[in-house]
Amino acid sequence: MTEKSNIEGPIRVAVIGSGPAGFYAAEHLFKHTEYEFHIDMYDKLPTPYGLVRSGVAPDHQKIKSVTRVYDKIASHPNFRFFGHVEYGKDITLDDLKKHYHVIVFATGAETNRRMNIPGEDLKGSHTATEFVAWYNGHPHYGESQFDLSAEAVAIVGVGNVAVDVARILCRTVEELGETDIADYALEALKESGVKDVYLLGRRGPLQAAFTNPEVRELGKLEDAHALTKEDEVALDALSAKHLEDSGDVSAQKKHEILSSFSTQREHKKSKKLHIRFLLSPVEIVGDENGEVKAIKLVKNELYKSEDGSIRPRATQGFEEIPVGLVFRSIGYHGVPLPGVPFHEKWGVIHNEKGRVTDPETKEHIPGLYATGWIKRGPTGVIGTNKQDSGETVTCIVEDAESGKFNLPKNPDPQSVTELLRERKPDFVTYEDWLRLNELEIGRGKALGKPRRKYTTIDDIMNALKENGSS
Repeated sequence: MTEKSNIEGPIRVAVIGSGPAGFYAAEHLFKHTEYEFHIDMYDKLPTPYGLVRSGVAPDHQKIKSVTRVYDKIASHPNFRFFGHVEYGKDITLDDLKKHYHVIVFATGAETNRRMNIPGEDLKGSHTATEFVAWYNGHPHYGESQFDLSAEAVAIVGVGNVAVDVARILCRTVEELGETDIADYALEALKESGVKDVYLLGRRGPLQAAFTNPEVRELGKLEDAHALTKEDEVALDALSAKHLEDSGDVSAQKKHEILSSFSTQREHKKSKKLHIRFLLSPVEIVGDENGEVKAIKLVKNELYKSEDGSIRPRATQGFEEIPVGLVFRSIGYHGVPLPGVPFHEKWGVIHNEKGRVTDPETKEHIPGLYATGWIKRGPTGVIGTNKQDSGETVTCIVEDAESGKFNLPKNPDPQSVTELLRERKPDFVTYEDWLRLNELEIGRGKALGKPRRKYTTIDDIMNALKENGSS
């Protein structure tokens, strides 16, 4: 701990993670011009943007345009980017403490929650995270394999990520060919045998986590019908009363959209997207080869819990749907970071409004902060991170006023660069990234795509070397 008067020169900040939360934290810090913040952002990948690059669906290019804001933040003269540098491996917490007053963890939530049911680890059972990263060209997932010869696929969960997976499986090759989907994923989807996709929600239509624009889009797929069952989208008494009491216009619209999918109409399209409710998986059934052949579901009813929320509970009814592929999309979970207090059950760093705390003493660990999903859990949309990062930065500024920072032995910016040149000489700067970005856009333009990504670390690094970068 140090007194404010002892901090000579700029306040040095390390941000671990270059997704939305990390960039918004940098933006908030730069707005506090009463202090001179110098920010170094780290990412284990050579490319920035986190889930905006590797998580947002390729057919949602408008959402990806938020990266222009991040590029503007990165253009600040006191900003540096160190890509292809992994926290805990290439640079440690002890290293960071030697060079920075403030360390902000913005690493997101990298894994999917488990369902903890029999058959979850059968061949053909996957996380939605893995599939999303695969079709988005994430360098760590290019070797993943998915048996798209299956005629039926189940997706457990009805959040926006689940809807993304369903939409990609239902899109035509022509539709996908106009996006920045990874080349290998497009080739695999060209050979897809998928005809039926099941989106499975454990509660009712009003409780579904997907947003109205997302579900509305499902009704406009070129070669797939979105279908619901009338008895599953009909509102139970509890949901109907909640809707009436709340006057929630958005929820009412959601219900109208889903109900419209249950009307009788001629089905001429080659694929069907079945949006199902009040069902929970109890087993993934395997065949004699250990491969997925069906998913067993229990039918639920809704009840009002003690805290007033509407929750599902199992009935005596069961259903089994023959499927050859299962994706679980029931929420993300954070990954522990070396040296940082972690709440295993919640999947977040121990913190209070963004200040990292010791789980035993509840005291703030000077200089350590968190923001984004690794701070609050996997909730909200991209924009939610802006407010969340603002809360963390408010704490940082308060601690700047009281002098409650880490006191680094060597805050000189050049000393960090020298350390990385020794440890990770092929680190990637933001200038390198901007050049790579131009190359990807150029490659895509020739094919009528928004970009054509480099999808392996080797390809990224070779492209940079061949084009005069790092």
